[in-house]
Amino acid sequence: MALEIIPEWMTNLEEEDVVFIKKFLLASGSLKEIARQYDVTYPTVRLRLDRLIQKIKISEDVEGDSYVALIKRLAVNEKLDFETAKILIKEYKKRKKEEE
Repeated sequence: MALEIIPEWMTNLEEEDVVFIKKFLLASGSLKEIARQYDVTYPTVRLRLDRLIQKIKISEDVEGDSYVALIKRLAVNEKLDFETAKILIKEYKKRKKEEE
């Protein structure tokens, strides 16, 4: 059975993320095996998996706010550092609350 509807959490993933997930599943979740396949260290694979988990959590926890989700995605994708992301989100929420 082909997947006709792509889950929302997958829509923001890049192709390389999907390939990583496939390899991870085919390796029965063995990070050591994935490290061997990518010819990198175990901590490198662990970091990549952690970032992928963050991407998925962000897509599920957008707080109904696309701006906050965008800032979080930029931080996870290392386009924006986490401290700056926190400041932007905090200021945005503060201003939004003042407007209410």
